[in-house]
Amino acid sequence: MSGSKIRNIAIVSLVLINMLFLAVIILDAADDAGARRESVENLSAIFKANGITINPGAIREADALRAMRTLRDIQTEETIAQVLLGETVKIDQGVIHTYENPLRGIAFFYSAGDFSIQLFDGIISSSPDEALGMAEYLLSNMGIETTALTVFSDSGNETEIVTATAAYREVSVFNGIIEFVFVRDNLHEVRGRYVAGFEPMEDGAAISYAATALLGFLSAVIDEDRYYVTCTEITYVEAGFRHRIVGLLGEGVVEPAWLLTTDNGRFMIDDITGEIWVLG
Repeated sequence: MSGSKIRNIAIVSLVLINMLFLAVIILDAADDAGARRESVENLSAIFKANGITINPGAIREADALRAMRTLRDIQTEETIAQVLLGETVKIDQGVIHTYENPLRGIAFFYSAGDFSIQLFDGIISSSPDEALGMAEYLLSNMGIETTALTVFSDSGNETEIVTATAAYREVSVFNGIIEFVFVRDNLHEVRGRYVAGFEPMEDGAAISYAATALLGFLSAVIDEDRYYVTCTEITYVEAGFRHRIVGLLGEGVVEPAWLLTTDNGRFMIDDITGEIWVLG
């Protein structure tokens, strides 16, 4: 076994020991905000020792988050289709619902909340630099709650893409991404995933603490032979949801998750399993 692998194993072992130590602190201090802040500061020191800086003030906890069910909402589908296409004819194709307006375009809604709506040129347009405002206006009429919107411009292809993250009661659903694609100032396509029809789950898992997710992320950074996660700075840590499909007819769950914004991209961490996804 090479010296670097032995070093990595030793470091991972130390991280796990620190994880257990901090877990005890967190459990003992669950109702003590001051002690919780101290545990995060201790965690920051562990990260610093491993070459990663993290600002404790950038961690956004959310104690009340709990896993919930999501169901397919036909009324929401119809509203979204009509906002973009006007009056439509519904073509039911099993788990794929199709709404069509021969003069404006066509919409496809899939069982997982995924959808794609293609519009003919000139149906919905915006003047230059107003794509963001148009997307915000359409989202408000579509009835989809979202958090911050961003704009990507590709001047070579005369394309602007406005990206929004789905949300529930102002809490982000990190993998619920909706894109508005404008080509030459015409809305060409709206696509992505939204979630609707939330139902509480009596046995739904509640979110844990940021320190747990952060230590799992640190072990992934250190164990470079198993993971390909690298960063030297964590600038923001946000509690939210991850949407997961559990049925063929649109049933799903949103479960607690964490979003880490770093100097090398964004990472979503499942609060229950500890799995890590790169979000770009």
